[in-house]
Amino acid sequence: MKRLFSGLHVENIKVVRRVIVSVVGATILLIGIALLVLPGPAFVVIPVGLAILATEYAWARRWLKKARRIASNVVSGRDSAAPRESRV
Repeated sequence: MKRLFSGLHVENIKVVRRVIVSVVGATILLIGIALLVLPGPAFVVIPVGLAILATEYAWARRWLKKARRIASNVVSGRDSAAPRESRV
């Protein structure tokens, strides 16, 4: 009987953790999106929200990797959206 309840307890903790991570991460992400039009560090807050969500969700990990790639391109001066010059 103890085993049954201990297994349920672990599952409840996982669900509660996922809900807390989802709420906190989504809140920070939404604040970051709002900061795109309001004065504030949106380009710092949005990756923080994605990083929190990435602890539980694969889609957030993919978006975070893309955001890191874009940020590194901006810092290094490369523009990934610009067409590549081809030598003919």
